[in-house]
Order: sequence, then C-alpha cells, then structure tokens
Amino acid sequence: MEQAGEEFFHDFRQELLAGAEANGRFQLDEFMETVAEELVETGFTEGFELCHFRAQRGMRVDGYWFNDEGVLDLFIADFDSRNELASLTKTELDAAFRRVANFFEASANKYLAAELEVTSPEYGLARQIADRKDVIRQVNLILFSERTLSERIQALPDTEVAGVPVTHHIWDVSRLHRQRSSRSHKEPLDLDFEQMFGKGVACLPAHLETDAYQSYLMVMPAEVLATLYERFGARLLEQNVRTFLQARGNVNQGIKATILNEPGMFFAYNNGITATAQSVETATTSFGLAITRVVDLQIVNGGQTTASLFHTRKRDKADLSQIFVQMKLSVIDSQQSEMVVPKISEYANTQNRVNAADFFSNHPFHVRMEGFSRRIWAPAQKGSPRETRWFYERARGQYADAQSKLTPAEQRRFKAEHPKPQMFTKTDLAKFENVWDDHPKWVNLGSQKNFSQYATRICREWEKLSDKFDEFYFKRAIARVIIFRSAEKIISSQPWYNGGYRANIVAYTLAVLGEIAKRNQKNINFSTIWDKQKIDSVLERTIAIISEIVHEDITNPPQGISNISEWCKKEACWKQVQLRLPELEQLLPGEFFENLITADQQITEIQIVPEKQKNDDLVDEQQQISATPLVSKWQKFWRKVRESSS
Repeated sequence: MEQAGEEFFHDFRQELLAGAEANGRFQLDEFMETVAEELVETGFTEGFELCHFRAQRGMRVDGYWFNDEGVLDLFIADFDSRNELASLTKTELDAAFRRVANFFEASANKYLAAELEVTSPEYGLARQIADRKDVIRQVNLILFSERTLSERIQALPDTEVAGVPVTHHIWDVSRLHRQRSSRSHKEPLDLDFEQMFGKGVACLPAHLETDAYQSYLMVMPAEVLATLYERFGARLLEQNVRTFLQARGNVNQGIKATILNEPGMFFAYNNGITATAQSVETATTSFGLAITRVVDLQIVNGGQTTASLFHTRKRDKADLSQIFVQMKLSVIDSQQSEMVVPKISEYANTQNRVNAADFFSNHPFHVRMEGFSRRIWAPAQKGSPRETRWFYERARGQYADAQSKLTPAEQRRFKAEHPKPQMFTKTDLAKFENVWDDHPKWVNLGSQKNFSQYATRICREWEKLSDKFDEFYFKRAIARVIIFRSAEKIISSQPWYNGGYRANIVAYTLAVLGEIAKRNQKNINFSTIWDKQKIDSVLERTIAIISEIVHEDITNPPQGISNISEWCKKEACWKQVQLRLPELEQLLPGEFFENLITADQQITEIQIVPEKQKNDDLVDEQQQISATPLVSKWQKFWRKVRESSS
C-alpha cells in the first residue's frame, strides 16, 4: 500500500508538471485547480475560485467559494512542489488551519479589505465576507496537501470563528489517491444513524431473498433529512440531480406552505424520495426493523424536498418534529452503480421534461463524442513524429481505467497516443462550448451550473436534430479547447496581468472574440486550428488585445459592486463589455478579419454527410457490443472452431 502511495504521488506530480505547462499556470495554481476539480465533480464543493493571499500576521488563503445556501468554503494549500512524498504533522496542520481562520476573522470583524488593493482577488473576497457576515451560516476550512497525513488525524473537531460554525476538512495526497482508486471515483458518505441521531430509521424490506438487489421503504423524520443536508449539502444528491437543482430556486413554495401550514399532511401530499446506497446495516428494535447505517446515501429524486425542509427550518424557524417523508432506498453495489443509478434517476425524474437527468454519461450525445475521440486521429503537430488523439472522458476515471490493465510498455504507448493534456471531461466541454454558443456568465458561475445550462441546451438541440453533432462538431470543439487553453497562456504572460481573475478574463475574451466574428457575419476558421493543432500568431495578437480591454473593463465594475468575480456572473457585466466592441474592432489587426470565414465555408471544410454519421454510429455500436465480455467470449470460441476446421 505504501509503494502504491509513492507511485501515485510521483504520477500525480508528473501530471501537475504537465498540466501547469499545458495550461500556462504556476504549479501551485495547477495543484489547487486539479484537486478542486475532483471535489467539484464529486459534490464535495460546488465551485472554486483561486485567490492567493499571504500576510506576515499569520493569515493565508488560496481559494474560496460561496454557495447559495450561506456556506463559505475557504481553501488553503500545503504545496512546495516536493520531489518525494513526505508527512504532514499535526503541528503543521493546526498552523495551516489557524492561518486561514485568521483571514476569515480579520475579514469579518476587522475589515481587512480596507488594507488591500481594490482590484485584487483578496480584496473582493475579504469585502464579500464583511458584506455577507450576517448571512454566512457555516465556514468550511479545506486544506489541500501534497503530503500525507496519519489516518489517526483525519478528523478535527468543529469550532467557531467570528461567531460562525467552522468545520475542518483535509484532502492530503493519500485521500486523493483513495478517491481516484475507488470504482465510483468519489468518497462515499458513511452515515451512522445511531451515532448521529441516537437511533436507526424504521424500514420495511421491499425485496425477496432471490432478488439481485435489496430495497427498503423507510419513513424518514424530516429533522433527520434536514440535518443531513445541513451537514453534507450537495454530497447527498446524485450528481445529475445536484446539477439540475443548482439551476433552480432552493425552496419549492408548495412544499414550504405545507411545512408551515399543514405539517401533519406532509406525508400525504409529498411524493417522497428515491435514494440509493452502496450498503446498509439493519437492526431489530422494539419498534421493528431499522436501518442503522448507510454507506454512500445518494438522493436521486427528491433533492428539492430535502433542500426545502432544510431551508424552511433555517429561514422560517419551522418545526419539523411532526413531519415525515417516505423514502424508497435501493442498495446498489459500486460495480453496478454506473449503469443502474442513472436509470433509477432518469425514471424517477420523468416529471421534468428537460433536465440534467437526461444528460447522464450514457446519453447518446456523450457516447457519440466518446466514439469520435477514440476513432479520430488529430494531425501531427509540426516537429512531432506521430498523430495523437483527444481523449473525451465520458464517465469519471475512464482515462485512468483505460491504462489500469496495460503493461508498462502499453501504458507508455497509450500516453503517447493520448497525452494527458489532451484529456477533457464533460464539464470541460461545457466550459469550452458555452463561452461561444451561450453566455460567458455561465462559465463564471462555476462548472456545475455551467454544465447544467449546457446539458439543457444540448438535450433540446439533440431532440431537434441529433445529426448536427457530427465530426465537424467534435473537431470544432477540439479547436475551441485549443483556443481556450492558448488564451489562458497568453493572458498569463501579459505585462498587465497581476495573477487574478484569469478564468473570468478568458471567458469574456473568447465571448468577445465570437461576438465580433458574429457581428461581421463570419466565423473563426476552426478547421485550420484543428489541422494545425494550434492557433496562429494573428489570433494570438487578437486575444492579447481583447483580453487587456476585457481586464480593464471587468475590474472597473459600477459603483457599489465590490467583488469582481461576482460581477462577472451578472448579465449586466456582459452588456457593459459589449459596449466596448466598436472600440475593440478598431484595435484588432486587419489580418484577423481577413482570416474569418463564412458559415458555409466552415462547414464544407470538415462536414460529413448525415448518412456517413449514421454508418459511423452503427460501427461504434457494433464495436461496443463486440467489447462486452459475453460477446468477446463467443467470438473467441467461434474463431477457434474455424481455425480447427480449416
């Protein structure tokens, strides 16, 4: 186990080095962003904003995220680009948490913002803490460490800072390794009801001994549900439900009215909750069978009921003691969860015409994009001896899983053909696409809300004309990936760039780029970018010019707006930026406009006919069928029969 940890550390370090180079980031930024992406994907946090601040008075912060429910996540890094895996001591751990707690306390009670540069990210964070201190109900202090901590020190007691409850969370390299190694690629919640609430929850078995899985009907006290949501938030919600809920209000008004006015009728009026778990423990009590422990509880339908119970208790001081909710709990082991849980969620959420449940990793759109990424070779870059592929990770962990059963030599070949910088996920794709085809504010709202918006839009477009998502769409998407990552590097190297708001600047820069092309009734020549696998010097200069104006504009918000990251999430920000477009067009090189092409020119470059798309889909389906163990087994059997008879 220790050797595996060492191997993971060195692989992770190489991943960071390659990522920092590919993304044009400092290693510390790459470390924070990489770990944060893992946590966002699995629901541990809703989002992440980089914000580095260190002071001699024992204060430090490296990132943050405010959610819509009064919870502030503050992140601090333990990172020094170490060459060898080392241990993190309890003394160092306590010191790190003390520094980030000091930052919060100084921001909330001593108006730290007054001492900071107004255009800096740390000013925006400190000012936002001061402005919101009356509505912040909880602060989560989260340490990211490249070192390993003794398992005996994985939990720290909850405290208070500036009168606000504070929890402590440690994500060291060992915990990250465990998460990546787990089949479900997320750290499951282990809920001991007896320890947490003093007793189990009454249940009725709803399965036969011969059934392939267990199922229970439960009567959940509303107090228990609200408390679980308060402590674990979005981690309770299955990913697609979590994504969908973030696009809606937190409280359903009908549910709220029942809680406040007719609590005794809640059980009768409410549809209840559908949930899954990896495993459960039961015990026979004086009131019958009860579930005492649940591992990886995930709510796949009823997330809004759960959130509404919590918010109504908090905001309206509602008494939940007389309210109960029916729950159907299916126990699905981790090996079946990837296929079964999405189906349960999909069928349980049929009342929503278009929602994120329609956009699971096995949605035909994702399957098609995955097929393209495994089949299409990207042209070799100048000076490179071989072609490569862009690896689309349709489901979490596919890139690592694809290598897990390969020999060392095969792994080297795989990585040469699928370089890690050319791996991208569903949320990555949503980010790269939405800045061009939707609105830059979505990207600034965080990966989950941005993905929700992308999912809704693509589902709607898929139903109208699925054939449009062809090789042209895939190659154009890769060209947009290249532009996005090039923009990150270009902006980081500009003399005016001070290290803050890069994600915001990139999003608005590319949105402006697309808007200028659209106003000229033209398009960026994505096919040329695909062919060269890079952008040319003209586009580089164009991005540099636009980004400087964008930076100047977004860091000078209207009077009364203190946090630039929050300003970038507003419709008004995009409108203000657009007012500069006539001025911007005059500054851009003439070659930029000469290189723009019409929509017809773009499509004829790499468009494929619908009939070919259908044939390609059929080939992909046949390959998937052939890859299943049972089919492969029979193929080998008949091959041996033919060989023996010839």
